[in-house]
Amino acid sequence: MRRSAFPILMTRAHGRAFAVALVLILLVAGAAAGGYYWLQYEFYAPGPAQAPVRIQVEQGASVRGVLTQLAGQGAVTNVRAVELYLRVHSRRPRVEIGMYEIPAGASAAQIIELFEQGRVVLEQLTVTEGSTFADFRHGLDHHAAVAHTLAGKSAAEVMAALGHAGENAEGRFFPDTYRFAAKTKDLEVLALAYNAMQRLVDTAWQQRSPGLPFDTPYQAVILASIVEKETGLAAERPRIAGVFVSRLRKGMRLQSDPTVIYGLGESYDGDIRTRDLVTDTPYNTYTRAGLPPTPIALPGRESVLAAVHPQENGELFFVATGAGDGAHHFSKTLEEHNAAVKDYLTRLRHQGTGAPRAAVAPGVR
Repeated sequence: MRRSAFPILMTRAHGRAFAVALVLILLVAGAAAGGYYWLQYEFYAPGPAQAPVRIQVEQGASVRGVLTQLAGQGAVTNVRAVELYLRVHSRRPRVEIGMYEIPAGASAAQIIELFEQGRVVLEQLTVTEGSTFADFRHGLDHHAAVAHTLAGKSAAEVMAALGHAGENAEGRFFPDTYRFAAKTKDLEVLALAYNAMQRLVDTAWQQRSPGLPFDTPYQAVILASIVEKETGLAAERPRIAGVFVSRLRKGMRLQSDPTVIYGLGESYDGDIRTRDLVTDTPYNTYTRAGLPPTPIALPGRESVLAAVHPQENGELFFVATGAGDGAHHFSKTLEEHNAAVKDYLTRLRHQGTGAPRAAVAPGVR
C-alpha cells in the first residue's frame, strides 16, 4: 500500500515555519539587546555640553521637564532615551529643588545623580567679625540668592520670628561665612548664625576662668564685643580683655571709644570728638561705670574665648604703638600710660598724620 506524501509535506512546512519563527525571535532578541545597549549608551555616554550649565529646579518640577530644559541648553542629547532607560530600570528619580550646575560633558547618569542627591550650588554670605547686626541684615537684604521674608521688620520683630522674643539682636549671631542653597529664607540663615553663637557661648561659659567680675554669658558677649572692636592684633585679644576685666574689678570706667561710637548710632560721622565723650548715653563708658547694656558688635570666637579667659597682668591702660601692625603698648600705671601716649603722638607727628581719638583710649582721662 502506498504512503501518502501529506505528512511529509506537513513536516517540511512545520520545519520552515519553525525556522522562520526562530529567525524572527532571534531578530527581536537582537533588536531588544541592541535597543538595551543603545539606551545604556545614551544614559552613560558623555553629554554634549562644552561648558558648565546652570539650571534652577523649582518646586514640583518633573524629570521630563528638567531634562527638556537641559536639552534646550545643550546639556542633554536625547530626552526620550533617558526617559526610556529610567522606565526600563523602574527608576523614578526625585528631583530636589535648587540651583544646579551641570559640569561640561556630564552624562545623563551623572545629571540624574546630581538631582537625586540634591547637590545644589551653594551661595554664600560672609559676616565679618566686629560687624553689627544691622550689617548682617543689610547683607541678607541685598543678597540676590536669598528669599527675603523680613523686609521692613524691626530687630525686635526678627528676634520674635526666630522664637527669641525679648532678646536684643546685637551680639547674638556668630560672624562666619554661611553657605546655603539659592532661595533659602533670610530667617533660616539668621537661625544658623544664632544657633552657632549660642553653642559657642554655652561652651565658652562652661569653661570660663573662675572669679570673673560678671555673672552671665550675655555679659561675657558684651565684653567680647568690646574686645573685638578694640583689637587690631589678634594675639592681643586676651590681654585687652584682661585690661577691661582688671578695670571692672577696681570699679574703674572702661573708657572705650567703640562703645561711645555705638551709642552715637547714625550720628557718628567717622570722627569722635571730646563732646561725644562727655555726652551721656547708655553706651558711653566714659560717663557710666560697668559694661554697656548690650553688645556693640558681633564678636568672633577668639574674642569670646578671650572674654572668659582674660590675661590679667595688672595692666589698666593700653594705647596704639603707631607701628602700623595694630599692636598696643600696655601699662599698669597712669604715668606709664601717659608716657606711652606721648610717644604715640610724637610718632604720628613724624609720620605727618593726626592723632585719632580712638587710638588713645581707654584710660586716658
